[in-house]
Amino acid sequence: MLNKGNDRCLSTLNNSTKNLCIFRMVDGLCEGLSSFSGPSRAALIYAENPHDAMRIYDPQNLLQGHQPKLKELYVSSRSWREGPRHEPHDQFDWQPLPEKNLELAGLISFGGRTRSIYYQMWFTEHHPDMCSIGPTERWLEHAVCLLAHDFANRDAVYLGSSRYVIREYKTHAVRDHVRDQLNILFGWDTQIEVYPILDAVLDISRTQEEGAWPRGKLVCIEPSELSKVSFLIRFPPVEQPSLRNHKHVRKLLIAAENSDRVLVADGKNVVGIASGTLPECRISADFKGGYGFLKLAGELVCSFSDGSFHSTNRKPKLVELEEALLETPIDASVRGSLFQVVSAIVHRTCESKQGCTIVIDLNYQPLVTSGQKLERPLNLLRPDLLHLSEALANIDGALHIRSDLKLHAFACLLDGIAVVGEDRARGARFNSALRFTAQNENVIVVVVSSDRRISVLQGGIELTAQCDWKPISEFVAPPPTLERWLEE
Repeated sequence: MLNKGNDRCLSTLNNSTKNLCIFRMVDGLCEGLSSFSGPSRAALIYAENPHDAMRIYDPQNLLQGHQPKLKELYVSSRSWREGPRHEPHDQFDWQPLPEKNLELAGLISFGGRTRSIYYQMWFTEHHPDMCSIGPTERWLEHAVCLLAHDFANRDAVYLGSSRYVIREYKTHAVRDHVRDQLNILFGWDTQIEVYPILDAVLDISRTQEEGAWPRGKLVCIEPSELSKVSFLIRFPPVEQPSLRNHKHVRKLLIAAENSDRVLVADGKNVVGIASGTLPECRISADFKGGYGFLKLAGELVCSFSDGSFHSTNRKPKLVELEEALLETPIDASVRGSLFQVVSAIVHRTCESKQGCTIVIDLNYQPLVTSGQKLERPLNLLRPDLLHLSEALANIDGALHIRSDLKLHAFACLLDGIAVVGEDRARGARFNSALRFTAQNENVIVVVVSSDRRISVLQGGIELTAQCDWKPISEFVAPPPTLERWLEE
């Protein structure tokens, strides 16, 4: 009887340990992905053994709204149980048999089967401004491996380490995606070393030269393809600057500023300066001052700024504006044109880092605004006048745009009575716009701060406001079965 009691206690301890592993893995994953893509949630669906009930851990309700599809995949169907079995050659083989993205709307998912956990599927948010989902998929794939290792290990000494490994996986996720794509596109014998390139890109991006941030392109080309490059200058092999000497490379990059010239490297050293068509097997870093973009074979991988990689393509996120316009009675073609016009102004303002305010007046009779009126409104469908409006947006005050797709005034002053939701940390531009929308119907205001933060305001409410997550208690109760979760 004593042995049976000890066995039950050991089983309970093991289950608690596994639940703690899941909690910490999800927590670390959320922190890491949030630093890469902005606030990000994560969730897990898993079955430890082939005949176990599928369980779900979704502490931030990421999967709400996807119940019908999850029921179809995991409850109504048994195909997930009939997948390939993992038969490792030894007990330390953690390479998963991959389960691909489920293509759920608004989500990125990736899973796998391992020896210690029969089935895992990880989920996170698909942000609309991502350059590529590849690095995020590699991040989720690594979570599969780490959780499988933790389930097999169950050593309390190592319980917390995976949380920090997955949290700090950003650069490795970019590297793994680039390396995988190189293998797929150009074969396993490519000689480009990815880590030195990534390190060089980040080092150069935060190195100023005479007070200026780097601009221009650095292109790393497969060594066997260098003969196809049209070099303007080529350095002797013994004098080729090392990519690790980022200050020297930063100086050389001046020769590629504001031109079609590029600095060419072989992954280790700078070979020379070239122009013209480049081989497809290349990794490019396009430096644009305080930020830049990393590309593989001409396709965006991620951006970089502040000495770190990020998933954003740095284009304005105006999803809330698009949704707000969809709820208005204006014609669909006008709605689309109005969105494109505002997006163009916002994009230009973000690039100039000036900040601006745009009043979108949807009233039949125009609002009376205090600003610089125009004798004849500017037709914003004309590219030259749209460019002029982009310049006028830099003047203090708001642009007044109506649903006729014309600019009626600029440098408009906005005001109103104080409302709930004001935030003194956001400054006068934001709070004035908030008050203005609270007092005027059929108005949408877009506020762009100098730090590129975009706010969409309507009816005294910020539509783009993001709620911080509620803290997750480190509670080790077992995640519910998927069937039970679907019934709630």
